[in-house]
Amino acid sequence: MSVFEVIMLICFGAAWPASISTSYRSRTARGKSMVFLVIIFTGYAAGVLHKLFYNLDWVVSLYVLNGLMVLADILLTGRNLRLDLQGRS
Repeated sequence: MSVFEVIMLICFGAAWPASISTSYRSRTARGKSMVFLVIIFTGYAAGVLHKLFYNLDWVVSLYVLNGLMVLADILLTGRNLRLDLQGRS
């Protein structure tokens, strides 16, 4: 475990609740990139796998928490994309 890894995960994780809230309330996918979200989710998944295979410690919980928040934002963005498409019909 590195204190810098913990700080990085806490700082990145602090941004996701605001993004999730905006996605939920706005009901639009404008300004969001599904590709970006999937890339970030993949990075967190890789972090979890690294921790599980090479360096298991409590920090894996931060990777999992951040990954779950990104997954929530992915799901909301998917919902919002569908809502945007319905509005354009």
